[in-house]
Amino acid sequence: MNIVKYKVNESSEVINKILSRSKFDYGDIPAIVEKIVDDVKNNGDEAFFRYTKNFDKVQIDKDTVQVTKEEIDEAYDLVDSELIEVMKRSAQRIRVFHEKQKRISWLEPEKSGELLGQLILPLKSTGVYVPGGKAAYPSSVLMNVIPAKVAGVEKIVMITPPGKDGKITPNTIVAAVEAGVTHIYKGGGAQAIAALAFGTESIPKVDKIVGPGNIYVALAKRCVFGYVGLDSVAGPSEILVIADKSANPAYVAADLLSQAEHDELASAVLLTTSAEFANKVKYEVEKQTESLERKEIIKKSLNNYGAIIIVDNIDSAVELCNEIAPEHMEICTEEPFFVLPKIKNAGAVFLGNYTPEPLGDYMAGPNHVLPTSGTAKFFSPLSVDDFIKKSSVLAFSKEAFEKLSDDVIKFAEAEGLTAHANSIKVRR
Repeated sequence: MNIVKYKVNESSEVINKILSRSKFDYGDIPAIVEKIVDDVKNNGDEAFFRYTKNFDKVQIDKDTVQVTKEEIDEAYDLVDSELIEVMKRSAQRIRVFHEKQKRISWLEPEKSGELLGQLILPLKSTGVYVPGGKAAYPSSVLMNVIPAKVAGVEKIVMITPPGKDGKITPNTIVAAVEAGVTHIYKGGGAQAIAALAFGTESIPKVDKIVGPGNIYVALAKRCVFGYVGLDSVAGPSEILVIADKSANPAYVAADLLSQAEHDELASAVLLTTSAEFANKVKYEVEKQTESLERKEIIKKSLNNYGAIIIVDNIDSAVELCNEIAPEHMEICTEEPFFVLPKIKNAGAVFLGNYTPEPLGDYMAGPNHVLPTSGTAKFFSPLSVDDFIKKSSVLAFSKEAFEKLSDDVIKFAEAEGLTAHANSIKVRR
């Protein structure tokens, strides 16, 4: 992990390297994905089952595609009872946090005879894609499903790739049940996204699809956008830490490593005002890495997208942070709450030495589905808002209508829309 001195005229190079991680030449993958999506759209179950056999190496059909009560009971028997209790505690904290995000409809009548308002309504159905295999993370199931449940979504459909035995990872099933999923199906990749977007004979169409996945999943989601709503398309994980000499170097190093282990494209960056502290963190990173199971991934991540950057002051660190707009951002300074108001772009902000990023991943309560690759400048964490829709409400009396009629006519005629103007004139 290299230590560099921050220079304003070199800042764009640092930023561009971090933000460019999600930009690839996809080759022929987009064409392959488009073909799969069209095939499932046109041929339903037949195409979906065929791709599942080809890619997941498992034979499923209309009788085995949906997870049964017996499979759910089996999963609960297989999962460690203590882990189930941990999931329940996590789910409760996530639920309590997201309950605070709920909005209510409003109507405001005026004495003039007009009434304006807004209806807040949940989506009828949501599809949650959950990666399988090595990327089976029950915490992500809780984070994607619970906000939908809190919002009041009636049907929550989860789909995830089965193993070669035709079964879904037990941890994933238990997390889904605890979160409130109503239907669980077996399937993965672009074909699963297409099935959720268009529906098949066995899998219901949904109104919105959320959840992470590989490049085939990400490109399939782009293909079906407009037929269904989508969450943001996530890129590689990232963490940025602002620290001064008061921070604990072992803690900071451990937090950087917690993100670097995700994959080789993950980014871990430290901004510090102290050269001495920078060297201590570098030492801790190297020492701790050697004892970690995913050390080869960590080393590649840190070599390509990790950096320890020495800045002149905290304000310079904040400026660079706001430009990078990190997914996870930790403030480990003597007075972290003094720095917080200056942060304008970050997915989630963790304050102080005892608020490590993994706390947010699992147990704190706020959502860990966060904007990546600089999109925190305009995207927000997954929330209840992602599972609602809004309708405007208008009601005018004759008197209230007449007060605005001249203005509407003037506006409409200025735009050359005489039928609009006529709609007003015929009521006068």
